[in-house]
Amino acid sequence: MKLDEKKKIVDELQDKFSKSKVVIVTDYKGLDVTTINSLRRELRKSQVEYRVVKNTLLIRAAENTDLALIKEHFKGPSAVAISYEDQVAPAKALTDFAKDHVQLDIKAAVIEGRVLDLAAIKALSKLPSREEIVGQLLFVMTGVPTGLVRALSDIPRRLLNVLDAVKNQKEAA
Repeated sequence: MKLDEKKKIVDELQDKFSKSKVVIVTDYKGLDVTTINSLRRELRKSQVEYRVVKNTLLIRAAENTDLALIKEHFKGPSAVAISYEDQVAPAKALTDFAKDHVQLDIKAAVIEGRVLDLAAIKALSKLPSREEIVGQLLFVMTGVPTGLVRALSDIPRRLLNVLDAVKNQKEAA
């Protein structure tokens, strides 16, 4: 690879790292090309980019970004999962894939300037997705007005029941 190509890759990666919400570094040693491509397809469903990168280029691209915090993990075959929107999606996809393919080793992650180890990444993968959280929030937000309407409409209904009982009582007497 020529020097110009390497500089272009480093600049491109540095730009992606600076724009990303989460970057997870993995070791793909022992996975064949077909398996890596199936991992890429799974990650693409969540709008996550998965790239295999040489460690020297990865170290240079990590300079002046949050990814520089985990430079010590750039050893052996390295690949990065980059997400620009959802922090949970890549963690979920990678941990689910790693259950079926033990060769995939999740090394570390950086989420908006914070370093996460494997245990923290697994804990992150157990969180609900953004869509699920928004759905739960909407359910709670619509539940409060609905309850208020029910409570307010219950008062006249009770008053009507009392008046009806008084009417029935007077007619009987």
